[in-house]
This record gives sequence, structure tokens and C-alpha cells, in this order.
Amino acid sequence: MKNFFYCLIISYLYFYQWASAQTELLQSGPMVGYSSFKEVMLWVQTTTSAKVQFVYYDETKPNEKYRTEAITTQAPTAFVAQAIALVQPGKKYGYELYINNKLVKRPYPLAFQSQVLWQWRTDPPAFKFAFGSCNYVNETEVDRPGEPYGGQHQIFQAIAQKKPDFMLWAGDNTYLREVDWDTRTGIMHRYTHTRKLPEMQALLGSTHNYAIWDDHEYGPNDSDRGYALKSTTLEAFKLFWANPNYIFDNQAITGTFTWADVQFFLVDDRWFRTPKDLRVGEKEMLGKMQKQWLLDALAASDASFKFVVVGGQVLNSLDDPRLETFSYFVDERNAFLQAIRDNRIPGVIFLSGDRHHTELSKMERGGTYPLYDVTVSPLTAGPVGDRALNEKNLFRVPNTYYGKRNFATFEVSGARKERVLKITIWDVEGKEVWTQEIKANDLK
Repeated sequence: MKNFFYCLIISYLYFYQWASAQTELLQSGPMVGYSSFKEVMLWVQTTTSAKVQFVYYDETKPNEKYRTEAITTQAPTAFVAQAIALVQPGKKYGYELYINNKLVKRPYPLAFQSQVLWQWRTDPPAFKFAFGSCNYVNETEVDRPGEPYGGQHQIFQAIAQKKPDFMLWAGDNTYLREVDWDTRTGIMHRYTHTRKLPEMQALLGSTHNYAIWDDHEYGPNDSDRGYALKSTTLEAFKLFWANPNYIFDNQAITGTFTWADVQFFLVDDRWFRTPKDLRVGEKEMLGKMQKQWLLDALAASDASFKFVVVGGQVLNSLDDPRLETFSYFVDERNAFLQAIRDNRIPGVIFLSGDRHHTELSKMERGGTYPLYDVTVSPLTAGPVGDRALNEKNLFRVPNTYYGKRNFATFEVSGARKERVLKITIWDVEGKEVWTQEIKANDLK
């Protein structure tokens, strides 16, 4: 009997050491990326070179296991793996992570879903997504002296508790520091450091994630098309996020995706951006190539809501070069908004971040529907408080300004021709701040 208990203890210690060793190989994730009818992307980062593989199963048939391709992570790609799970439409799946053929358990659920094939069959499904921008994770050694700029990281747990179908990250999702800007080593370190935040992991593990960027993960503060290492930050962005597509080869993060009957247009406000101090020549934020693609894609879309997701505010009427709203590029903005009107494109709503406060802007347009811009900021970076409360945004909807850390949820519901959007702003603990509803039929 003594030998039995001795062997049991030895076996337990061996298992504990084995499990601990596998967990130590996990840097961050796993994360669920884009979802489609036929495939879902799964993401993970290890601490050193290792073989990773995902095993997944239909939640209604847990004994039927499927496997992704096994991928060996490598130093040149920051030990990141992106694996494709082949799926069937309208299914919910559980999944497991294996590193070097050993199961790595997580203390929270791991799940994903494929999109529902509703077309020609039923009304589109209701769904909910979370939205926010400006995520700062402190690193004392390289941060500015004084009070830490980032905080209240429990906000990610509050987001996860809302159980959104996906999270849409609206830029400044990580903050490159001065020590990061001029090397690939620094850039990859910053992306890695932010992604491994413990409070973020449960949200990544069972919520689909899509992202755009703004200046702070693209380059230095207020950076533009002249930033020397933008190809390196583009490489890092593509490594650390799992968007379904990139429209332009080797430039910009521009892309699009659809969820149910709603389409999202992911816009790059940095790659083509004119330097703000350039005295002569045309000023632009989107650039001609991207602007033409965006107008074409909007015109071709039959989505009930067409969300244009961009790092900086579009409708804020403040014309101030210190603040990076689209209004600073007045000619390009006016031409773009006029093109939406001239082409009679329905359903357009802008989603933006950057400003470290939240507000809803509404531009009334005689003879056609109003345009909305939902600005949500910050998640964990320093909020501005009431500093921007009295700035000259003529389009702000009363009682929608909020100067503390926050996030939003967007719920789309209703019959195919009567879709309704419910926007709710939540504080860091998940308590409601304000809510607004917009009907698709009012955007025609």
C-alpha cells in the first residue's frame, strides 16, 4: 500500500511538472480570429519554438474531434501561429490547445462559432459585438515617470461578461514607446508585451476578434505616411491579429468582413496620411486608392448597416490640427461625404476611437438620412475627463459625452427589413452609461 501511495505522489508531481512546463511555453492566447461559413482562424503565441495544434469539436457532438494543421512557431515570426479550423455553417465549437503534443488547459472557456447561413432561408440572426480603442499596458522600465498611464484592465473581464459574438478593436490597441519605434525588435516586443496581459486572455479565448490600427501601434504619436518602419509595423499587425483579408498587397491594413446582414469596412487612417506640417500640396487622410475602394465597396454592399471603422473621428466638426479628426482634411472629407450622398449609399455609420473620450455625433443632411459617428475611447489608456466636453463639435448628440474609461456594445436585431441597432456605452465595471437606438430604415 505504501508503494502505491508513493507511486501516486510521484505520478502527481510528474504530471504537475509536465503541465507547468507546457503552460510556461504559452506566451499569450489562444485567440479566436475571424469567422466565416467554412473556416475560423485560431491564434497563439509561444515563448520559444514549439509545435502547436488546435483540437476542436462541435458542441453538440463533443466526441467527434477535428484538428488544425500542426505549426512550429519560430523566432522570425515572434513565435506566433495562425491556424485554420475548417467548419460547417451555424455551428458552435469548443476547442483545446496542444503544445508539443501536450494539452495546455486554460482556466476559462475556449470556444468559437461559424457564421449562420441565413440567406434565402430565414431572417438574419441577431448578434452583438463589443467595440473600443486605446489600450495601454504599463511597462515601468520604459514608461514616462509619474503616475502610470494605463489602468483598470479589469475592463476586459467586463467585456467578456457581456458575451459579445466578436470584439472590434478600433486602433491604438497597443502603444509603441520611444524605445520601440526604430527597430523590429522593439516593435515585436511591444506587441508581445501588450497581448500577454492576463486580464485580456479570457476575452481573446472565446470571442472573435477583428482590428484596425491608429498611430500608436503604427508608429510614433501622430505618425503619417512618412514613418520609416511602417512595413515592419504592418508585418507585426498581420502577425498579431487575425483579420480575414487585406485589400492592398504589402500596404495598409484596409479590409472588410460581414457578420449576418451587416458589413464592416476596416479603414487605414495612417498609411496614406499626409504629414500635418506639409505646407504645399494636397492634404489627405485616406488616400485616393483607399478612398476609391471604400466608395466602390460601400456602393456594392447590400448590408442593412455599413460600418466604416476608422481610427480617427470622421464627423467631429472641430477644425484643429492638434487633434487628428477627419475635419482637418476638410477637402477630402467633404468630397467623401458628398460621394456617399451622390451615389445614394444607404446605411452608413462611422465607428471611431482615438480621442480618449466617448461621444455620439450626428450630422443632419437635408434631403437624405443623417450620418452618425460613434466614438468610443479609451479602454485602458488615460482618459481626458471633462477636458473635451466644451470643444466645438457641433454634431455631438446631447448627453453622450463620457470622459472615463469605457467600452461599447452594439446589438443588431429584428426582421430582415426592419433591423434595429442598439448602442450601449458601459463603464469599466460593466455598468450602463447611456444607450441609443438607430433603425436601418431611418438610414435610407
